[in-house]
Amino acid sequence: MEAILRPIAALELANTEFEKRLRLVEPSQLAKQTPCPDWNVRELINHMLLGTRMSVQVLAGMDRQQVIDQLDDDLLADNADPVARFAELADEMVAGFSGPGGLEGVVAHPAGDFPRSMFVGFRVADAAVHAWDLATAVDGDTRLDAGLIQFLWDDAQPQRVMLLASGMFGDGPSGTVDEGQPLQQRYLDLLGRRP
Repeated sequence: MEAILRPIAALELANTEFEKRLRLVEPSQLAKQTPCPDWNVRELINHMLLGTRMSVQVLAGMDRQQVIDQLDDDLLADNADPVARFAELADEMVAGFSGPGGLEGVVAHPAGDFPRSMFVGFRVADAAVHAWDLATAVDGDTRLDAGLIQFLWDDAQPQRVMLLASGMFGDGPSGTVDEGQPLQQRYLDLLGRRP
């Protein structure tokens, strides 16, 4: 039986999954549509850079309004190397979850106050699901690490109602994926993805 991932290890693995897909994106693919209807590949990459930077900022205690004021930045405008920028921000984010405060206490997230222990799960999910989105958009490898998927599935269950009520995951579960399907397919379906 596989060891159960702890939150920091899951975050590092999810970041690696995203970075692995990001390294394979060709400039000619930036305008391709992703499974997120509002984002092409370039916009999805910018979203991940912004979300990771936002995480660094809130973990460091930056004022909520200052964070919100920077959420529309284009981090790809002057950056010739999005892979290096993502890796740098991802390392800073992991350090923020690993340092003083770690997984204790609360962060002043733009959407409200969240326990750090819950927020880390949000970041794991964001990196992993968007790794799948990116791979799908550019016809890459969409298989995610099995231990990571198990972490995500387990982490989502207590928050299932809240996740679906947020409206951030498309139509939510399709109702067509049963328990006999692979866990990755069930998890992605829960979040409105149709693998």
